[in-house]
Amino acid sequence: MTKNDQDRIQTYSESKKTFLHSIFKKITIYSRQQFFLKFLKLTNYQIENSVLDIGTTPSKDDEQNIFLENTKNNINITCISNQDCRILKDKYPNVRDFVIGDGKNTKFLNNSFDIVHSNATIEHVGSFINQSMFIQECIRISKKFVFIQTPNRYYPIDFHTTIPLIHWLPKKIHRKILSLIGLKFYSLEENLNLMSKKDIHNICKNLKVRKFKILKQNLLFFTSNLILFIEK
Repeated sequence: MTKNDQDRIQTYSESKKTFLHSIFKKITIYSRQQFFLKFLKLTNYQIENSVLDIGTTPSKDDEQNIFLENTKNNINITCISNQDCRILKDKYPNVRDFVIGDGKNTKFLNNSFDIVHSNATIEHVGSFINQSMFIQECIRISKKFVFIQTPNRYYPIDFHTTIPLIHWLPKKIHRKILSLIGLKFYSLEENLNLMSKKDIHNICKNLKVRKFKILKQNLLFFTSNLILFIEK
């Protein structure tokens, strides 16, 4: 296990002990169910569709992998993650394959899947350039649709750290504060780079994406999450 993985696991384990974690767990489950309903509507999803899930999490916690929970009757699901997700084989035996790889360069052929789906992953791939590469790769390997969900940088609370407002500061200052208070993992751009609607829009324009929309998911009167939907 790499030092980075150890830091990630330790950070997540510590956050699970906080009072706010149980609250955010319920919010996360509810929100991800709402994301899935939007996914169904936008893609006209059918069980025969081939789907790639990018950023699958090797965890059996209730709030993780809700997309897989809702697609258990589809035998055309493939998962790719930079972590080993074979722990999920027993829980999701319908999944065709759990691949260890890079969402920015999956090695799949062009138009390999009807739909490419990704939930709360693009904010963890690094720089703006890396995030652009991630979206470009999703477009390349999809036949029909791309569905990418990410937390909104301008929601008052960052769901990763459960700390309010400091993520609205310039990113260099935000990362410095996280490092000073012991959240070294999330202080690194390669591990957390929150996005705004403007960031996503600029990437799509730079990539000359023709048919896309950015949807908002609200929570307590603020936009908590953003969904990028692309139709090829």
